Amino acid sequence: MVTRFDLIISGGVAVLPDRTVQADIGIVDGKIAEIGSLDVREASDVFVATGLHVLPGVIDTQVHFREPGLEHKEDLETGSRAAILGGVTAVFEMPNTNPPTTSAEALRDKLSRASGRMFCDHAFFVGGTPENIAKLSEFERLPGCAGIKVFMGSSTGALLVEDEAVLRAILTQLTRRSSYHCEDEARLRERKPLAEAGNPSTHPVWRDEIAALKATERLVRLAEELQKPVHVLHVSTAEEMAFLNEHKSSGFVSVEVTPHHLTLAAPEAYERLGTLVQMNPPVRDERHRDALWAAVASGLVDVLGSDHAPHTKDEKKKPYPQSPSGMPGVQTLVPVMLDHVNAGRLSLERFCDLTSAAPARLFGISNAGRIAPGYDANFTIVDLNAEREIGNSWIASRCGWTPYDGMRVRGWPMATLLRGQVAMLDGAILSDPLGKPVRFEHEQDDGERVGGHVNSQ
Repeated sequence: MVTRFDLIISGGVAVLPDRTVQADIGIVDGKIAEIGSLDVREASDVFVATGLHVLPGVIDTQVHFREPGLEHKEDLETGSRAAILGGVTAVFEMPNTNPPTTSAEALRDKLSRASGRMFCDHAFFVGGTPENIAKLSEFERLPGCAGIKVFMGSSTGALLVEDEAVLRAILTQLTRRSSYHCEDEARLRERKPLAEAGNPSTHPVWRDEIAALKATERLVRLAEELQKPVHVLHVSTAEEMAFLNEHKSSGFVSVEVTPHHLTLAAPEAYERLGTLVQMNPPVRDERHRDALWAAVASGLVDVLGSDHAPHTKDEKKKPYPQSPSGMPGVQTLVPVMLDHVNAGRLSLERFCDLTSAAPARLFGISNAGRIAPGYDANFTIVDLNAEREIGNSWIASRCGWTPYDGMRVRGWPMATLLRGQVAMLDGAILSDPLGKPVRFEHEQDDGERVGGHVNSQ
């Protein structure tokens, strides 16, 4: 008997582009071949998904894996291990490493480091700076590049872009969607004295909603003027959401929120967690959190990213404000948000759009983001009824902690599949590192223009 499928995922409830329905999924050569009622006898292997939901592979478009230069916090192997254990199949990694990713050579170095070591698929942002403006149009189209990332605030050295003329020059060079950390650096400097020594609850006082709004307003104004697509990362304020709602119809702006801004709130989070909850932009009070949820419900929000940014416990124990900003999040994104799904704050289908379809659509990822024939067989398989307690002992990140330690959730990632291979099952990694560079739609176009060979130089 000729085997038709390499694998059939049998009996699960699949979240398809147009409906959620119980269906079998047949896989051949790492691609989805057929969806429907399939005969498991026609498969070399069967994954029994009875009682589980089969989601398109979750894509986390904002992580900091710290390599090279800061491997004591995290590296590409440990960060991607955390991703796979959390049900995340692909990540976009940020450029603020040491040295920063601001050249073709630095991008190639990260891709080389990732080869054979990363458990999930991956792409890397190149940082836009005053020094590399002339090369950005070349860099954004290199294989493995997620796009250009710009820090309008909260960075040091060459990665900080606070001058509007430089920001305009960067945008002028770009054709792909670029991503932005929006805080106004001048206002941050002016308000730095408001950060009280030893009192992390003053973090959102220092880095207030006006600092975020001013930078977002400047970016959107330039994007509309120059007609360039921009992605506003980790929006944290009600004021920004009101402004973005007025400008979303222009078609040039996409919006990200994070699980921690949707889940945690001041003052309770600072009272309980202290500097562990210190982030840029900050976790704010319930007024802002409610506005973020309203933006998720209205469709204003496009993408959910973790902003995974680990630091060691010893680093986080430094007295505020010497303590660094950032917390791990790639491993907890799926269970924390599934708990919100079970609480009725968003539908499972909306979660899949925020974490799969929209990232693929906005950033032009090839053959990803949905369960459909011809697409890559990347899946996040979850048990919506499983109740678990998130604990530090589960965290695979080198930092070894999570702000959600002790939080009980309903909904849990049970398996992660990459190209039809089971990478994680029931909390155990079953495969060698399977991660490959994310492929983007423009890479095929570029390859066709140079005779079918993608020039990676």
